[in-house]
Amino acid sequence: MNKLLSCRYNMDTNRVEARFANGSAVAIDCSAIEDEYGNTPAQRSELDWLRYNKPLEYTQLVLSGEIEHYLSLGCEHGRPKD
Repeated sequence: MNKLLSCRYNMDTNRVEARFANGSAVAIDCSAIEDEYGNTPAQRSELDWLRYNKPLEYTQLVLSGEIEHYLSLGCEHGRPKD
């Protein structure tokens, strides 16, 4: 896989846009990811948190196929504080 150079969340399209060292780009449809992997409110909240705060990590998890495993470990970031 090419080196991932940058990522940003585009609120207008609800996509995380990623650029690679070879000049290629990809746009990840966050609605599709949420529909596929956001089975609980906590998981959906975690996905929201990731795309807004850590789009690079979000992209790496999606492209590597590790997003489901990550969410199965527990959702810490998107959980509302008591």
